Amino acid sequence: MAIGTFMASMDQTIVIASAAKIGDELHALESTSWVSTSYMLSLASFQPMYGKLSDIFGRKPCLLSAYVIFALGCIACGNARTMGELIAARLLAGVGGGGMSTIVSITMSDVIDLRSRGTWQGIINIVWATGSAVGAPLGGFFADSIGWRWSFLLQAPLAMVPFFAVLKILHVPPTPGSHAPFQAKIQRIDFAGSGCLVLALASLLTALDRGGNIGWGNSFTLIALACAIAMGTVFIVVERSFAREPVAPPRILSNPALLAPYICNLTSLGCSVATVFYVALYAQAVRGRTAAQAGATLLPSIVASVMGSLLGGTVIQRTGRFTRLTTGMYVVMMGGSTMIAFATGAAGWHSDLALGVGLFMMSIGNGCGLTTTLVSLIGQAGPTDQAVATAVSYLFRSLGSVLCLSVGSTIFQASLRRRLHSTLEGADVDEIVRRVREALSYMEELEPHTREAVRGAYEHSLQRTFDFCIFLSATAFLCSVWVREKPTA
Repeated sequence: MAIGTFMASMDQTIVIASAAKIGDELHALESTSWVSTSYMLSLASFQPMYGKLSDIFGRKPCLLSAYVIFALGCIACGNARTMGELIAARLLAGVGGGGMSTIVSITMSDVIDLRSRGTWQGIINIVWATGSAVGAPLGGFFADSIGWRWSFLLQAPLAMVPFFAVLKILHVPPTPGSHAPFQAKIQRIDFAGSGCLVLALASLLTALDRGGNIGWGNSFTLIALACAIAMGTVFIVVERSFAREPVAPPRILSNPALLAPYICNLTSLGCSVATVFYVALYAQAVRGRTAAQAGATLLPSIVASVMGSLLGGTVIQRTGRFTRLTTGMYVVMMGGSTMIAFATGAAGWHSDLALGVGLFMMSIGNGCGLTTTLVSLIGQAGPTDQAVATAVSYLFRSLGSVLCLSVGSTIFQASLRRRLHSTLEGADVDEIVRRVREALSYMEELEPHTREAVRGAYEHSLQRTFDFCIFLSATAFLCSVWVREKPTA
């Protein structure tokens, strides 16, 4: 199961360092954030479904299905001919990835007591964080050597390893109702709520993407935003009034003891994902480094995430307490986000050492917080709701990743467009702006003074995104004050 968790997390970041080359080859650099966003969109949309589906059909069948769907998605990614095909394939892979992460956590809660849960969650978070951190440099390595497509194709046979291991080895108690007739199981699924959630998220992300790349006054942008609001409203009504077994029960979402950890998850993981994505872009666009070098820049995140997860689990195992630790580590995360902004040119200063320290601080805070907040919400939810509450926590994690990355892209693209137009001169400004936003490699064709102006525009625009990440880490810190403990002895 750990192998599947590793692969699901690795797939969230494997395109970070290779995004520029993917955009170059498919002639759509301005849309590369959707290669990550599409995966995390389906991941976020289907994770709460897996919580309910695993209650209905059983943990093992749902986990095996997730492995197969993920493998098929990876094969489709490796054979994509256009950006549209790649995004569609990433959506399919995300459906499988959602189950590969969520059901593992739910299964552990079935068989492990709450006090030991922190240690085991710390171990799983180490696997998740390592996969997340390894993804970027590995994707960059493939992009610079045998080609970015192999970073997807090779995952398909690897996904079959945990498939057969779970098939032969995993034995878990059957869930209540798992032996009911198939028709009865189907009737328990909240299709309406799940569909509304997917449409609401897709519409919102489309609006954010169009708003940043084209403009907020664009009619399509406004239509997508209106659809997001409408579908979000319908989702709430369906969950409150019509769903027989809601995918996100109102009693879960309205519980303050659960809401605080959920918002911490959303903002801290969103900060982490957006930061590493744009640090990799900074390394390539501003510092002129290769995809593999950009991925190596993110290596401090691996060590820090592992340390943070292990620290959180160990403290809970030994003391049963974690509220002060949670708040303190989010302060560290906020300091790391601030240091990253300064190390990437906020005050005309660039430092690889300070950037590495900032990434370390941000990641250790996030890694520890993910472990402690999950133990908090499992304890507050109780045995009856633990599967759904855990699945909803993964929804908020993925929602944070996908929304914050999309908002970051909107901020960056809008700022870059304005900055390029205000900095560049000449009759071919519009053509330069268009081509620079499509492919980083085009910068090498520019005159030296124009190239420096473009790099400066990238640096300025990236700062606006890093400022947004500081805001996210500060929000996580504020919400951590309301995280509650439950006796774990």
